[in-house]
Amino acid sequence: MTPIKSPLAPRADATDLLKDTDLSGQTAVVTGAASGLGIETVRALLSAGARVIMPVRDTARGGEVARDLAQATGNSDVHVVQLDLGSLASVRQAAGEILALAPQIRMLINNAGVMAIPQGQTADGFETQFGTNHLGHFQLTRLLMPALLAAAPARVVSLSSSGHRISDIRWDDPNFRATPYDPWQAYGQSKTANALFAAEFNRRYADQGITANAVYPGGIMTGLQKHMPEGEAQRRGWIDENGVPTPAFKTPAQGASTSVWAATAPELDGVGGLYLEDLQQSTPLDEASPNPMFGYKPHALDADSARRLWTLSEELIDQTGQ
Repeated sequence: MTPIKSPLAPRADATDLLKDTDLSGQTAVVTGAASGLGIETVRALLSAGARVIMPVRDTARGGEVARDLAQATGNSDVHVVQLDLGSLASVRQAAGEILALAPQIRMLINNAGVMAIPQGQTADGFETQFGTNHLGHFQLTRLLMPALLAAAPARVVSLSSSGHRISDIRWDDPNFRATPYDPWQAYGQSKTANALFAAEFNRRYADQGITANAVYPGGIMTGLQKHMPEGEAQRRGWIDENGVPTPAFKTPAQGASTSVWAATAPELDGVGGLYLEDLQQSTPLDEASPNPMFGYKPHALDADSARRLWTLSEELIDQTGQ
């Protein structure tokens, strides 16, 4: 089967993707919308006339961003809700506020995340990256299901990363309680979880009109790198000696385009369970390819693992009483 592609070039800006699209009357929820990719995702959606809800941890910062974007796009239908994905109590509170604002949600873009941070735990005792990147979004999505079902056909977008290649799910110790902590392995696990979540969500709900896809936005220098030790980005070849990102990296506006495409593209109507990057359906990683940055490792979409992770996630959350 021919991979699905956008008619635009892989590095098109998100706003260019929607320049001929009218999203009036549609509501989108974008987590992590107060910085980086989130800002550009919201900008594109507002520019196309959508109503956007921004669940963010820092509501003061989120309010500033919302006002700036409303002025820049001419669309003031943007709303800020407080959300800390590292607290399931906060997730439940935020979901209630979102449902009160939006009985119907056409697009849920689970964009927020943390990367390679020092070892820590969420408020509920989970390893911070697994708990924030995966479990927080997992629970938020489940709680928003009434609005997604009411808006069907609806879409869920789960942001993964090429970092998923670092680690499959650590089934015996996902929270690093019995083994030494490695920040990159923890990040890789959480990004694998994001992709598996989309695959299993789609299997469960596509026949009810809600599809889900995983998205790798590409390499982008944003606040996501703030926890990296000084000099590590240069050692990894991400930036030059002057701090300028290498040509392989995208701008935030370019990086946001695949998320926006996943949430809106007509060529993806009724299509889910995919891993998307560079405005196209990705393929299994071919390490001999001239573009080894493109492609996913099979563990990221493994159907058995996706079902297993869903069950594990439910059990972990249920144990907290949240």
